[in-house]
Amino acid sequence: MHADKQARASVSDDEYVELAVEVFAMLADATRVRIVLALSDGERSVNELAEVVGKSPAAVSQHLAKLRLARMVATRHEGTRVFYRLLNEHARQLVSDAIFQAEHALEAVPRHHRPAVVKGVGEAS
Repeated sequence: MHADKQARASVSDDEYVELAVEVFAMLADATRVRIVLALSDGERSVNELAEVVGKSPAAVSQHLAKLRLARMVATRHEGTRVFYRLLNEHARQLVSDAIFQAEHALEAVPRHHRPAVVKGVGEAS
């Protein structure tokens, strides 16, 4: 019944707080945030990610290695190709929430608070 409250860290949970700081530090890089956003749609190869985030495959590989060490992404091998995916939904949720917070800082009415426009409804032809 109170499992959600029990799972939350408290101010005195030093180990969790320190690890949370490391998670934020890992995501304090625009390329890594873009990689997490790109992986939100499913697994991708290094070359696909490089194209999406606008960086070289070598640079993307370095960022992916850090995300893998932080246990945010996992790999799957298919022949000589390596595919990356988010290990769980928490990194995606953190990045999504950070983007929402940024929208609040930049816009009077953030995009995520605007009603969705249904194609054909409310659009000029």
